[in-house]
Amino acid sequence: MIVRSLEQIEGTERDVEAETWRSRRLLLADDGQRFSLHDTIIKEGTTTEMWYQHHIEAVYCIEGRGTLVDRETGQEHALAPGTMYLLDRHDRHTVHAETQLRMVCVFDPPVTGREVHDESGAYPAPPGSEATR
Repeated sequence: MIVRSLEQIEGTERDVEAETWRSRRLLLADDGQRFSLHDTIIKEGTTTEMWYQHHIEAVYCIEGRGTLVDRETGQEHALAPGTMYLLDRHDRHTVHAETQLRMVCVFDPPVTGREVHDESGAYPAPPGSEATR
């Protein structure tokens, strides 16, 4: 059994911050599970372009307001508490945070916590995993 709190993660290597977001990684690949679990803050007034070429991500909004844009189709979706979206086709997307957004995110395969977005905006394929599904 694994039990962790945000309080235990804050300020550790599992607490990762970038210009527009902060991600507290509750479960990572080294925990030996088939997914990773993150409590992520998207900073108010920011725009973040993302693409997970090698991962499927499910996101559940628990705080704030914003907009999700599918960069392939231009379709926009309102983000608010209770909204979930699944990037099941490695969708290139943009999140506009009207207010601070707090999201619970699940990645398959799990991330290591040391990934860096490459020039395309994607994380690299995890070692030993299927590159795409």
